[in-house]
Amino acid sequence: RSAKQSSKHQRRKDPIQTSIMAYQIVSISNAGGAPEQAYRKMQSAGACPENPFAEMFKFEVPSLMVGTLDNLMTLSDDLGKTDAIVESIVRKIEKTAVELSGKKGSELTVGGVPAPRYIQQFAWDYAKYPNRRPLKELVALISGGVSAIDEELKQLSQSFADKQLALSEAKRKKGGNFLVADLNDVISEQAMRDVRVFNTEYLKTIFIAVPKVDREKFENTIEGIGSNLVGYGGPDWTTDSRNLGKAVMYGSLVDRHGKRGSPVVPGSLKKVQEDKDSILFTVTILKSQYEAGYFEGDEFQAGTKVNIEEEFTKICREKRFIVRDFTYDPSQASRSAMALEQLQVEVDGMRTGLTRWCKTHFGEAFVAWMHIKVIRVFAESVLRYGLPVDFTAVLYKVAPGKDTALTQALDKALGSDNADAGDEDDGEEYHDFVLLKFDP
Repeated sequence: RSAKQSSKHQRRKDPIQTSIMAYQIVSISNAGGAPEQAYRKMQSAGACPENPFAEMFKFEVPSLMVGTLDNLMTLSDDLGKTDAIVESIVRKIEKTAVELSGKKGSELTVGGVPAPRYIQQFAWDYAKYPNRRPLKELVALISGGVSAIDEELKQLSQSFADKQLALSEAKRKKGGNFLVADLNDVISEQAMRDVRVFNTEYLKTIFIAVPKVDREKFENTIEGIGSNLVGYGGPDWTTDSRNLGKAVMYGSLVDRHGKRGSPVVPGSLKKVQEDKDSILFTVTILKSQYEAGYFEGDEFQAGTKVNIEEEFTKICREKRFIVRDFTYDPSQASRSAMALEQLQVEVDGMRTGLTRWCKTHFGEAFVAWMHIKVIRVFAESVLRYGLPVDFTAVLYKVAPGKDTALTQALDKALGSDNADAGDEDDGEEYHDFVLLKFDP
């Protein structure tokens, strides 16, 4: 394929002009000349008093294994995607560190130095990434290490988020109103002294939290809530009292549900305590009802007990009256306070640990990212300028707001006379030399 086709995937649009810092890596063919001549040419193009668009640094590209040109072309097509993936992981670590500290990621370093200095003094790590390994293996080694970092970050971030959620929930219960708070944390011992609680086979005292705005509605309607839940029907002696008290019309012979009503015991409503948003009441209800058994022929079908409390709770919730599942335990408040304190300690510890992890692994991922860029420069240069390998690469640190001006100056100085400098091919920029732009 043509030089234009072989290199178009490695080009990007100019970064936003307001970017704090931008870099361009450029390589040109030595054309049989000395590398110093290429350096001087690129310096004159964009980093001299006449063209003061950037500061230029030498950029080391080691002697890597070329392999076959077909394999190199295939690898070159994939390198752009690999570059983007590794960069996204670097950004993810940086974002996590910023969120943890609440400050910009200026504390993150690469090998103990700020990222810009590492870029400007870049040196290939031959011990970690042997340059005589096949390029495909080298790229797999680098990307595999960064993928492992990404997976570890996902797990650590999820664990931290879960712990934060548990802490938030505990704080919500501790500091919320009667609608959401753990009642043992907010009800005073004095208030409970005046409360009589029933919990028998059929009767139960329940706690109901009501928004203050609904107090009047609640007090006026509570004894009628669930008016169809309980069957109060039985023998009717109002018209004939001769059999009053005798064993007639009982069990399955009685239409228990001929008359229905609410399970609330009349007169049992009592206010327990209130806060600025809500009021806590108790009320005693018929929590269950026995449905009599009956005979089917000679076989007796045992009676059943119907749960009324469940349905009553549901009806209350629909009216914004919240039945709280609550058993008073005066010692729980102190246990809850200790549990909350322990959760806070755990969250703080995990934040410190994750921050330390980010500081360590940001540098590792950033080093991997720069090595991928070096491999991209090497592959594109070989595909562009051919064999034997004979090119020189430099790094431009772009002056603020001069990214476009630098690119245009490089096109003018380094492009061929018949090249359309900076034209677009399939929506991507084309230049007559290898160019990679990035923001650290």
